[in-house]
Order: sequence, then C-alpha cells, then structure tokens
Amino acid sequence: MPAQKGKTKDKHIEFPPIPLAERIRPRSLEEFRGQKHLLGEGKPVRVMMEKDAISSFIMWGPPGSGKTTIARLIAAQTGSNFHQVNAVSGGVRDLRAIFEQAAEAKLNNEKTVLFIDEVHRFNKNQQDALLGAVESGLITLIGATTENPSFEVIPALRSRARIFVLNPLDKDDLEEIIKFALANDEFLSTFKIKSIDTEYLIYASGGDARILLNLLEASLILESDKAEIDLNREVIENCIQQKVLQYDKGGEEHYNIISAFIKSMRGSDPDAALYWMARMIEGGEDPLFIARRMVVFASEDIGNASPNALVLAEACFSAVDKVGMPECRIILAQCATYLAGSPKSNSSYMGIEKALSDARNFPAYPVPLHLRNAPTKLMKDLSYSKGYRYPHDFDNHFIDENYLPEELKGKQYYFPSVSGQEKTIRDRLALLWKSRKKY
Repeated sequence: MPAQKGKTKDKHIEFPPIPLAERIRPRSLEEFRGQKHLLGEGKPVRVMMEKDAISSFIMWGPPGSGKTTIARLIAAQTGSNFHQVNAVSGGVRDLRAIFEQAAEAKLNNEKTVLFIDEVHRFNKNQQDALLGAVESGLITLIGATTENPSFEVIPALRSRARIFVLNPLDKDDLEEIIKFALANDEFLSTFKIKSIDTEYLIYASGGDARILLNLLEASLILESDKAEIDLNREVIENCIQQKVLQYDKGGEEHYNIISAFIKSMRGSDPDAALYWMARMIEGGEDPLFIARRMVVFASEDIGNASPNALVLAEACFSAVDKVGMPECRIILAQCATYLAGSPKSNSSYMGIEKALSDARNFPAYPVPLHLRNAPTKLMKDLSYSKGYRYPHDFDNHFIDENYLPEELKGKQYYFPSVSGQEKTIRDRLALLWKSRKKY
C-alpha cells in the first residue's frame, strides 16, 4: 500500500475512546463494501430499502461481514426507530419494553426495526416471544447469526422471516475498507504512514472487517512513538500474537471443517486432509475429537480394503491421548495421510446398515434349531443343535449351510469390493459360496 500522508504526530496524542471499526461504520450503501448479492443494484435487500418495504429477515454469515451495519443502514434509510438487543444479555423483559415503545410509535405512524445480534443464542421461549410482534407487523425483525438458522432458529420464527446468507468479505473488499479508514478517520490522519503490509493484515484478521480495523488501529498505536510508521508483518504479529481463525468448536464451522476433513480422506487427498486438520488444530480443536473421527473413518470408509487402517487409527487415538499437544499433531498427521492414501471400501458399513434395516422392519424371526446350543438334555430333546454340521470337519473348513432365519434364507448384506485386501475376501467367498452367485 502506498504511503499515507498525514500530519507530523504529536508525542502526546490523545487516543479516541471509540474503536476504529465503530468510528468509520458506513453511513450509506455507497460506503458499504461487500455483500453485492444482497445490496447491489436490483438485489433484494437494496430493493427493500429503496421501496421502503422492509420485511423481517435473518442474516446468516461470518463475524465481521456487515450484519450490524446493514441493519442500521436499513433503519436509517427507512426512517425507522432502531432498537438493538444482544441475545447473550437480552431477554423477554427487554423485548416487552421494546414492544411497548413500538406500539406507541405505531400510533404516530412510526416504524420500528428490532435488530437482534446473535439471535441463535435466544432459547425457544425467547424466540417464541417474538412471534406475535413479527406477525402483526408491530416490529420489523432483523436477526443476525453466525450459526445455521436451520438448526438454531425455531421453525415458527423462520417461517415469518426470510433468510439471507452473507458471504465472507473477499480481499478486494477488505482492501477497500482499509483505504476508506485511512482516508476518512481523523485519528488515523495524525499518523505519517510509510507503508502497510495489507496482505498480512488481512490474513491476520481472518477476514473479519471489525478485527481488521481494530488491528490496524492497535498496530498504529503500538508504533505511535515513531515519526514515520512502517506497519510491517513484525509489527502486526507483535500486536495480535496469533491469527484469528474462524472456528467455533461448538458452532457450524466446527461441523463444516470436520466434514471437509473426512471427505478429503474419503476422496484419497492427503494434502486437503492435512489442511483441514491444520485448521482444526489452529482453531483449538480437541485432538482426541480428530483422532476419534479417524477411528470411525477407518471402518466406515476403508474397512476390509485395508484392515490395518483400524489398527493404526486406534493406535493413533491411544497415542494422542497419552502424548497430547503439540507433539500429537505429528501422530494425527501420520494417521490422516495413511487413511487418505489407503484403498477404500464401505462394504462393511453398508452391510450393517442393511442388516439393521431388516432387524427393525421384519419380525424377530426365531434362531433355527440347528444353530442353537444344547447344553441340557431338555434342549437336546427339543432338537436344539440337531443337524448342525461343524465346518472344520469338511474340506477347506467349509460347508454350504444356512445360518439365517428360514424367512431370510439367501439374503446377502455384505458385498465385498475389489479394492485392496478386500478383493482377497471377495474371491474366497465367491469360491466357497457358489450357490449365491453375488460375489
């Protein structure tokens, strides 16, 4: 970024009490950056604003992507009274007080916008309290959430509010936000800035515009004793210590990333598996959670194609439990790359699913008499174990026998693949069970 011109900085500069992100919050659509699919010409939120026809909606998107700013811009442009509640600290009592004010405002033909930040943190009763006011039009609800509304917002509220998905801000958007701050903030203009490592500043912010701006200001304050500031990577790192990762161990991103990790291993891509694992590790995920998922994966997606996969995954879990971070990252990486590179088969997994389906949907058929043990004379008299043929007494230690209930005779659940070592199993079963003709 080119040098930023400014006044010679006074040694006793007074730092503003309001954070930069709040001081330069956009006051018009022209100043807003990002979310063009919602705020561009002819796009839904912009059209609602221009026509003064705002309906209730919920914005779902990552932190620092503009949710609060959009809500404020809407209230300002439509001349609505604006109330903001944070779901962490607000409750039903706060909502009722706002509804009373909205009812008084409505008598004067005034509209009310209620913005609820982190609406997913409202419990069911709190969300229920919104329904009447939203449905009657007493308020226009604008909710903001970083979590999937499908899971975190009750159906009754979702049915009364549209859902808009906000995208993460891209590099161009974030660069424009930095330029806007430098050009428009009075405090920043007091610094003589020689250069800024914009690329690293964006990386360190994790794409969160609020963090980006406050990190920019914090870095400048850190260097405020210098006549000319070079905001390089070292300065930014000294200020933040660690990159901000968008990873919430209890939120949707947790499930998105573990899903990407599993699918990368299933797709035999060790590089992608390592990347998603690194994201989880850097985000503070419990390494035992990662190891546990690999134990399941070893059977679900590899199975008998490489039976050693389960052995290694179990050893990985045990070693991770004993060693802990940071060293266990190496063990996790070894296991993940082995699993990704192994031949794949889900035949065992599909087999048990089919068998479970029959167990649930068919009657509990009795065990055939020849398969029952007969430890007592009464059981022998009742023909328990009668007719059972001991496989080891026959060639190849095998005899073509029915081991299922008579009603399911000939049913096949396990269809071994030709992948890896499972082909050996398939070939042997095909040789033995000539009557089945399905191997």
